[in-house]
Amino acid sequence: MSDTIRRTETDAPVVDLDKERAARLAPVPELPADPTGDLPFVPAWTRNGEGRKAAARRAARRARRSGRRWISRQRTDRGHAAQITRGTRRTHEWVVGFHGVNVQAAAHQAHTATREARDAARRARYTLMPGQRDKARQAADRAQTQAMGAVQAHKQARKEVRRGRIFRGSLAYGSPLLVDTAALVEFGGLGLAGGVFATLSVAAWIGRKPLVAESWDHERRSIGDGDAMTEPMLNRAYRDAKVIGADQELKLVTPCMLTADGQAWQAVFDLPSGLPAKKALNAKESIAGALGVAVQQLHQSRGDREGRIHLRVSLKLPFTGGPVQGPLLPMERADLWQPIPMGVNLRGESVWTSWVERSGLFGGEPGSGKSAAANDLLLAAALDPTVRLYLADGKAGADITPYEPIATMFDTDGDPEKLLEILAHIWNVEIPERRALAKEHGSRKLTADMAARDPRVCLAVLLVDEWSSYGAAADRKTRDELERLLRLIVQQGRALGIITLAATQKPDSDSVPTGIRDILSIRWAMRCLTPQASDTILGQGYAAAGHNAQEILKSQRGVGIYMDGEGAEPDLTLSYYYDDDEVELILERAYRLRSATGTLPGTGPSLTDRLRVCGADGEVLAVLVDEFTARGEGVDWLPGSVLLAALSTAGTEVTPERLAALVVRSAADKAKQEWEGSRVSGYPRALVVETAQMVLERP
Repeated sequence: MSDTIRRTETDAPVVDLDKERAARLAPVPELPADPTGDLPFVPAWTRNGEGRKAAARRAARRARRSGRRWISRQRTDRGHAAQITRGTRRTHEWVVGFHGVNVQAAAHQAHTATREARDAARRARYTLMPGQRDKARQAADRAQTQAMGAVQAHKQARKEVRRGRIFRGSLAYGSPLLVDTAALVEFGGLGLAGGVFATLSVAAWIGRKPLVAESWDHERRSIGDGDAMTEPMLNRAYRDAKVIGADQELKLVTPCMLTADGQAWQAVFDLPSGLPAKKALNAKESIAGALGVAVQQLHQSRGDREGRIHLRVSLKLPFTGGPVQGPLLPMERADLWQPIPMGVNLRGESVWTSWVERSGLFGGEPGSGKSAAANDLLLAAALDPTVRLYLADGKAGADITPYEPIATMFDTDGDPEKLLEILAHIWNVEIPERRALAKEHGSRKLTADMAARDPRVCLAVLLVDEWSSYGAAADRKTRDELERLLRLIVQQGRALGIITLAATQKPDSDSVPTGIRDILSIRWAMRCLTPQASDTILGQGYAAAGHNAQEILKSQRGVGIYMDGEGAEPDLTLSYYYDDDEVELILERAYRLRSATGTLPGTGPSLTDRLRVCGADGEVLAVLVDEFTARGEGVDWLPGSVLLAALSTAGTEVTPERLAALVVRSAADKAKQEWEGSRVSGYPRALVVETAQMVLERP
């Protein structure tokens, strides 16, 4: 056998045994020094042909894998095609810019000013009175000047936007076009291909990094994600909320814009023709969800015509900061004949309300801020020294205790009999006196002009807190009488300067009778537990229309849905807050005012004292008033025989004929009533008081 073993059929390598034996016996060469220990170990076999082939195969595999990865990446947002598309879009957006919104706003202002100028010119053309015609022409000239200025501003805005776009377009599109044209002229088709490749490479470099926001559909952005409110966003939100159809769009009256304080987005738009505003108001929760905000951040209200919506979306939950100090603290004196500050609305505006010929209902769960809201009215009334205060607290709390020194009558014990005494006094004494004053001035109601001329004309405030507590503590007869008197006072006292305010923690038909609740004009619904409770305060259907006090958070104390009169659009309002020290300070000032003007309770002469200096008729009427007073406020009628006996006891002999001539009765007043088992004729208390007022007014 040969010393050399050759390759077998399996192509095994041929091994020279002599050379192998010599290699084993040869001395081992010394390796180079490796002091740091970081030289790579390179096997000797990689240096021969087989090693180089293996390395080539590895490189081929890596190339194939890289190619497959490149092909797979082309289908993602990091592929070259996606990068080029993204870079082209970003370049185009940079060229177009965002200044077009200025053109839209200027166009809207120009259209509005032109329409107003046209209307002013039409009014001037058809105004016939000479003085009014000159004013109308001047107004038309001013409107035309404003319209021309608005149109010019629109043209200037368009010009500036066009100039900017031309410059940016020349830079973005002109430069690549110039380079590609030069390459084509200089190097032919190969140069053009190189220029196009370079242009696409630049576009890919610009779009190399995909932004998360760009991966979204622009219509899927939301305010809750920090995006600006846009017209496409509104259309998408109202479509998702099923307010408008998939093929319908909102018609913006004003563009979407931030408020001056930067705290909210707002817009005014018209729904598609035929859709009522109620449909949008009822979908408040769905719209808030589509915009990515809490329902408390969304506020919709009706516009000046059906189908028009005023939208406001707050960037954060409103009214979650500290309380707002009221403006009454620095006031030395208030005038309740004028509007008074009640709170702050969503727009940061102070809400001023006129309470003349008005009445109110404040309701909400315990701790929602009803007492603070009622204080806005009571403190303003206290600072008007002419206003009389009648206060009753059915829950026997301490809310009205600080007002006791200046109140004409009050009940802080929750006693139904005391409330009955207060209501009877107002109905039998206060209202007849006021009716006589109105008749003296030749009017059916008392006004601020009368108060300016006659110091006897003044306002009065009646507060009944927690009516249900009085009703629960009274028997059926007393409860019915309380309800009857309160209803009469609200109905007839409104025109005579008596302001009635009812407050309750549980607004339902038991807390405030339906017949009374329906005639209370001003409503303020604080936080409620159910939509039904909210509707009990505001009126049926308001919760479904988006005005639901159940949506008010516990952290929004003092916040309520405020409705300033029948037919008014409810508005979320934060009442002004006065702490105990501030209330005490204001009431001390009010006490000093009333003491100086002589309007503290019990400081002036009584009605009977004034009658006794008015001659014989005054003496007779003073005895009659004393008799009614002695029998209690609940007695509103007495027989003639009882009154004649009281006159005789007082030493004043009066015949029935003279009494009938002095206190003139109508046929209804002469009707006989039951008294101690028999039916007799008599005199109503209100008629006696009215006659006494007429005697006092004699010269």
